[in-house]
Amino acid sequence: MSSRLKAMHNKEIVDAMMKKFGYKNVMQVPKLNKIVVNMRVGEAKDNAKVLEAAVSELETITGQKAVLTRAKKAVANFKIREGMAIGCKVTLRGEKMYEFLDRLVNLALPRVRDFRGVNPNAFDGRGSYALGIKEQIIFPEIEYDKIDKVRGMDVIIVTTAKTDEEARELLTLFNMPFAK
Repeated sequence: MSSRLKAMHNKEIVDAMMKKFGYKNVMQVPKLNKIVVNMRVGEAKDNAKVLEAAVSELETITGQKAVLTRAKKAVANFKIREGMAIGCKVTLRGEKMYEFLDRLVNLALPRVRDFRGVNPNAFDGRGSYALGIKEQIIFPEIEYDKIDKVRGMDVIIVTTAKTDEEARELLTLFNMPFAK
């Protein structure tokens, strides 16, 4: 999404939100703050190559360098020690955030099998939305023949909205396909 298109899109969204919620000032209108894409790799404790593959796939999908996430506590039942790398994440802001959201909504989600919309109740009460994706192959950047294993990921969309209703309306205006 070009910056001109984003500005036009945001103008329409701001006007719609001001009309619906009766904001007096443009600065009161909620906006997207960041998108965090997180991929947990449980088998990384046995095989470091698996984590490298997950990092490269996440970087391909988001177009930004991924950061390793490490275990905060040791869990003996899972054979995990404190500080062990067990996943990766990317925090998207600005232009890359809008571009990723556009690709997620218009390209990736429609490719999900038996897709009937995303859960409209996955808000946290403070205006953030969490979405779980079961397969990374729904993104067109991932080549099916090159992946070693199908992995899932979490996409957390953080907005400046105060309530879930405001955040739901904001994401609806960004064409997020909520289930009826």
